[in-house]
Amino acid sequence: MKRGTTAIRRLSPWLVAASLVSPFTLAQETPQTLSQAEFGQCIGKLKGRAMEAGVTPEVAQNVLDQVTFLDRVIELDRRQPEFTTTFADYLNRRVNDARIEKGRELLDEHADLLAKVTRETGVPAPYLVAFWGLETNFGSYFGKMSVPSALATLACDPRRSDYFSGELISALRIIDEGAIPPEQMEGSWAGAMGHVQFMPSVFLRYAVDADNDGKRDLWHSIPDAMMSAGNFLQNLGWNGDYRWGREVLLPENFDYSLAGLKNEQALSEWRKLNIKDAFGNKLPNADIEASLLVPAGHEGPAFLVYHNFHVIMGWNRSEFYAIAVGHLADRIAGAGGLQNPPPEDLPRLSREDIEALQSALNQRGYESGTPDGILGPATRGAIRDFQKDQNRIADGYPDPGLFEALQIKLKEAEASNT
Repeated sequence: MKRGTTAIRRLSPWLVAASLVSPFTLAQETPQTLSQAEFGQCIGKLKGRAMEAGVTPEVAQNVLDQVTFLDRVIELDRRQPEFTTTFADYLNRRVNDARIEKGRELLDEHADLLAKVTRETGVPAPYLVAFWGLETNFGSYFGKMSVPSALATLACDPRRSDYFSGELISALRIIDEGAIPPEQMEGSWAGAMGHVQFMPSVFLRYAVDADNDGKRDLWHSIPDAMMSAGNFLQNLGWNGDYRWGREVLLPENFDYSLAGLKNEQALSEWRKLNIKDAFGNKLPNADIEASLLVPAGHEGPAFLVYHNFHVIMGWNRSEFYAIAVGHLADRIAGAGGLQNPPPEDLPRLSREDIEALQSALNQRGYESGTPDGILGPATRGAIRDFQKDQNRIADGYPDPGLFEALQIKLKEAEASNT
């Protein structure tokens, strides 16, 4: 066992792992590290657990004897959100002209492979390429962190020890099956790996040897990576008969209390409310269930999202991420940009701003819950109630006018495109 530091990229797909990602920019909290003796004791216990789980003694001993305690991993794990990221900033950074163009090139280059994945899993090729683009920019960056060392570090940290101990054991099983040598197993600071950034437990369940070379290789084999992504999405419940969702136009005086993932209605019911598609046409008179999302408030785009949107959120729980995947897939398939792009001049809010907002709403009788700096459903509901009473558009979005009405000075009114 050794000690050291290294650099890293962000975590991605799987439910616990994805919950570490937030639409906030990050500030660091001072981490507490383990002594060499404490780390050694922890590794000794992990060796025993790994062998009990079926990892061969040779792999358990040899790999864990070489792991390094990475202070940088603890620092990254302790980062706390300070400022929100607006929807415009999030989407523009992830769905840009360069990524769309590259995605279309790869869609053509790997057409036969992607068609095979679609036949076997039901997931259309543009979605597979979109996930690939968002996760690693089409394989251009997997992360440079030693996955065994990163996971050992997190497994020996008390915050989420059980979860990361399980991921470490899964990583050892991947090494045991010969998928990759331990010194080549690199990825994100939290252990996500390869072209599509699978966590080790997801790799074990869903990775596929699509090129039939005898190993599941998500680092060097694009066929393995694409088939594995399709297999994962299929098992999450992907429905090949439907798209992810669509941009829509809302009528004047629309009741924004109907927005939100939890309010699902048949597309035919949304049609009755005079919601149109992005080009002003009537929606299909269909029974497919859909929810309405307005991620940038009433001034930004609106989306009706379907079952597959929830499947995308099984990969990464962020609504922003799921919209980005769907929109990037549409663009790669040849569609144009949003008809109503999100405004780019909205401020990024700090946790202090949101806590002040929650306190002000509570003081006025609009119950937003205990101030915690997080824009959850209770806070958005309180905002909506206040907006109604102020004869404002009640979209539940914390725009600058809301803070002005509540006489709150923003900590830092920083535009989303800076």
